Parts: sequence; structure tokens; C-alpha cells
Amino acid sequence: MKKILYIILLLIFFALLLRGCLKRDLGYDEPPKLSGARALDVVEYNFPPAETKTIDGVDYLVARGEVGKFGGDFVTSTIGEGPKTFNPFNTNDATSSTMASLMYDGLLSTDAYTGDVTLRMAKRLEILPDNLTYILELRHGLRWSDGREITADDVVFTYKDIIFAGFGDTSTRDALYVEGKLPTVEKVDKYTVKFKTPVPFAPFLRNLSLSIAPKHIFKPAVDKGKDYFRSFYSTTTKPENFVVSGAFKLKEYIPAQRVIFERNPNYYVIDKEGNKLPYLDRWVMLIVGDLNNDIIKFEAGETDTTTIPGSMVSRYRELEKNSDYVLYNLGPTTNTSFIVFNMNTRKNKKGEFYLDPKKQVWFNDENFRRAVDWAIDRDSLVLNVLSGVGQPLYTAESITSIFLNEEVAKGHGQDIEYAKSLLEKSGFKLKDGILYDKYGNRVEFELSTNAGHTQREATGVSIKEDLSKLGIKVNFKPVEFNTLVNRLTQTLDYEAAIMALTSNPLEPHAGNNVWRSDGTLHMFNQRSDEDMKSTDRLLPYEIELNKIYDEAKVQIDVQKRKELYNKYQEIVAEHNPLIYLYSPVNIVAIRKKFKNVYPTSLGGTVHNIEEIYIEE
Repeated sequence: MKKILYIILLLIFFALLLRGCLKRDLGYDEPPKLSGARALDVVEYNFPPAETKTIDGVDYLVARGEVGKFGGDFVTSTIGEGPKTFNPFNTNDATSSTMASLMYDGLLSTDAYTGDVTLRMAKRLEILPDNLTYILELRHGLRWSDGREITADDVVFTYKDIIFAGFGDTSTRDALYVEGKLPTVEKVDKYTVKFKTPVPFAPFLRNLSLSIAPKHIFKPAVDKGKDYFRSFYSTTTKPENFVVSGAFKLKEYIPAQRVIFERNPNYYVIDKEGNKLPYLDRWVMLIVGDLNNDIIKFEAGETDTTTIPGSMVSRYRELEKNSDYVLYNLGPTTNTSFIVFNMNTRKNKKGEFYLDPKKQVWFNDENFRRAVDWAIDRDSLVLNVLSGVGQPLYTAESITSIFLNEEVAKGHGQDIEYAKSLLEKSGFKLKDGILYDKYGNRVEFELSTNAGHTQREATGVSIKEDLSKLGIKVNFKPVEFNTLVNRLTQTLDYEAAIMALTSNPLEPHAGNNVWRSDGTLHMFNQRSDEDMKSTDRLLPYEIELNKIYDEAKVQIDVQKRKELYNKYQEIVAEHNPLIYLYSPVNIVAIRKKFKNVYPTSLGGTVHNIEEIYIEE
């Protein structure tokens, strides 16, 4: 136990050290007063650890903010077409995941102020000296929104019959394999469960934050099989059928318009006076289509918070002086923006290649990908797309990661002549400003991103221009987000795309499903379900990445883990399966009427939504 605590403290030390190094001028002549979240110093709030208070046999979690007032709505927004599902085990997009986090809690969580693993639905955690066994005791008296008691049976069912059995998004299960085995889970008594890992497993505690499902609701769906489960708790499910444990439950969903959540009266968090939270009556999420509409809605007073594009930061800073909102600078986001090429050389069930064979050759040519990498003007992207509010990104880890490889992160500038020399090595020829491969085929491909995301659309236009300097013709075509995700992970009928993934700055193992060859987000060489058991056609560095991730997750020595994750970043930077672009700075605005707002880089603006209230 002491060894685990030492590791956690060491991780936090590295995090604070890195955050201190990251404080820098973000384009302001004088940084605005940003209410405690100006940089990445998330510990300055100095909140004590959350406490448990037992009232009438119920072990409540006590909120750390001030006592507030009940009532009112919090209105936010999302771009795109809205959620794909309300099932917390089927989510693979940010909007659906946000919905799930409002409705379902886990045993543990990450403290948004310190980065520590903290108790949530569990009131006690014990790690035995073998570093394999984890004992968790649930809070007594917790109830689902339908009044049924939450017990160890729900926890065991969730992990054993849903997650370990591969229901829903299997990347959750895949991240838990250690030396080819899954952890075990068993019921000790009505409120206590025991997990055991085959060997010491460094990221395991973070995985105990997964949503817990009500067994009496989800078991009938599991009994009907995985195909049925994929549509269970879908966007067509009636709101009254949802049974949840989180602060809010679904009240209304109107496709392409809005999602409305109402407070869960059975939530287990109370304020310091014993009042049951949340304070707010409703959480409303408007589906706005694109970033421009998002800003318009905020400026019209229809939403209460928004992320400010870099191009508007100066304007919003000036307007803030006489406005009803306050700005917060949360530092570099944990999003990693990149270009991915479809490198899949397999055939589908019809015996057809997923991709034009000649483009398979280009995209699998390291000189080709490296040339694209060197041709991209990241400084220009930061200046023109982010309006200077960000920085170039060259590595698979986010700028805020405590495992960031500093050498890889230094990157390189644009060098068109060097990029041309790389193409020449692979037989590409430039004639009259047009690039041809060694067989005489003109080099031309389609580049996609999600429509409505104006930053990525502007990025696509800029990259098209950069690659034209190499004679490459890029056909840039934004498409609807859910369609794009389906192409990248299911049908595999895409050529190249601009995307972003959210990383965990405290735990690189969260990228397991991206970098392991059997990961569900291993986009550049995604395999179909039929191909998953085979290791043929794996590239040498894919095999090396598999080994690194397998070794790192069982290595509890922090420095040795750091060395392994440094190596994986070096491999990605050398072979360019994903070509990284930039890291925006997260600037958000929220109405001044909302109190108990304590934004952090780890938790965002409303990580403590249950204790936020309105003071008119």
C-alpha cells in the first residue's frame, strides 16, 4: 500500500513540475484575471479531500463547495448531430460520453483539483500488500433513481457480465487484459467487492471509475446478446425507462435540437448542511451543428457556457469587463489533433480491398508520410487557425501529459525541400508542379474531417495548400461526424482524415486502444473483427508498440514506465502512423450567475456540476 501511495505522490509531483513549466504567454499582453484557473495549477483551490457523512444509514459524499441555492437550468451546447447512444457502455464519441457521465457514476474517480484517485460510489478502498488485490466497499444506502438499492451485485454484474464479457465498446475490456488475462471480481458481502489482477497492474485504479449499471435493468438486455445490447438505451429509448445513479437523468431528447436532463432526487452527494444535491433542476444541451452557431447561441444568451475559438479570445477578453460572463484559461487541452492515413492492406468479405491499391502503396510508404509531416506548416496552423492561442504538436501525448517526451515534443519546422527529397527516395517524381508515383499515377487523395468543426475545416484547407507545394492534390471533404467515425472504425472506406482524440494526462495506458494493433481505435491499420485474432500484416513498429504497452501496464516503477512511454512516442514520431498538428489552449466562458465554479485543466469548467448553483 505504501508503495502505491509513493507512486501516486511521485506522479503528482511530476504533474505539478510539468504544469509549472507550461505557464507561458498565450497571446495576451497581460493575462486576464481568470479566477484561479489561469494556467495548469489545479491545486491552488486547496480543497480538503471529500468526506463521507452517514445520515439515517446512508453514506453520503459531502460536496466541498459552499452551500448554495436550489433551482434553475444550466444550458450548454454540442456541435454535430448529437448523441449516438445513451448507453454508457456503447459510447465512443465525446457527446455520448458526456451524457453518460451525467447519468452514471463509478466506484472511484479522479480528483479534478489534484489528479488523485478519489472515492465516489465506494466509501472505502484497500489495496492488499500483494499489489494484486483491491477491496472496495460501497456506500451503504445508495439507491438507483427508481428506488432500488445499489449493491455489490450491481458492481460484479457490471464488470463480469458487461465489461469483461465484451458487451458494448470492447476497448474498455481490452485495456484491462494483463498477460492475456482479465482481472477477476467477486462479491464479498452485500456492499463489498474484491478485484484481483493476475500481476501488478499500474493503471488498474483508474479503470475503477467506469460506470456501474443497474443489474435489474441491464441483465435482460445482456441475456438477449451483444447485437441487442448495441441498441439498448439508444437515442430512441423513452426517457422514463432510464434508471441511473448520477446527478441527472434523461427527461427529453429531440434529435438535432436538444437533450434535457433533470435532477436525480436519489443522488448520494449532499452539501455541508445535509441538503441533497444537485442544486440545479435541469441540465440542457442544445445541438447547434457547428462552432459558429455555438458562439451565436452564447452571445444571444441562449447558452451559459462556451469554448472560445482562438480568433475570438482578444474580443471576448475586452468584452468581459462589461459582460455577464467570466473567462477561464485552462491551459493546453488534452486533445491531440492529427492526420491519419488508411494504411489497411486487407480485403473485405467480398474479396475487395478497402482502399485503392495504389493509394495503399503511398500511405504505407514511410517516406511519403514523413514528407507530409515535414510539409505541414504547424506554426501557420497555430497562427491562422488558432489565432496564436495554442502551440504546435509533434507527439502522441498531450502537452499536459506527465509522461510527455520533451525531446519529441520539440518537433521541427516546415521544410518543403526536405519533404521533396524524401519523396524522391521512394520514386515519386514532380513534373510541371504535379506529383506522380514511380508507376506514373498522379498522387491525389481525399481528406475528410467532421463538418461543422470550423477549426478542423480551416486546418484541412491549410493542409491542402501545404501539400500542393509537393504537387499532391488533396480533395478536402468535410462529412457528418458519426459518418466519419463509422468509416474510420467500421467500414474502413476512407483515405485520410483530420481527427482528434482526448488523452489522459495522468495515464498513457488510456491510449491502449489506439496503439495496440487490436485496439478499436487503431485507425491507421484498423482490422475487422475477423482479422483481430491474426497478427499477419502487422508492421514491425506495431509489434513493438504492442510490447511497450504490455510491459508498461505491469511496470509500477514510475521512471521505468516513463522510459517506456518515451520510447512509444519516439516510434510514433519516427514512423508517422498519425501525424500530429497542434494543441489549442482551452479558453472557456461561463455566466457570472453560476457559483461554486472551480475550473481545472483536469476537470474542465463544470466537473462539479452537482454543487454548481445560480445566484441571480
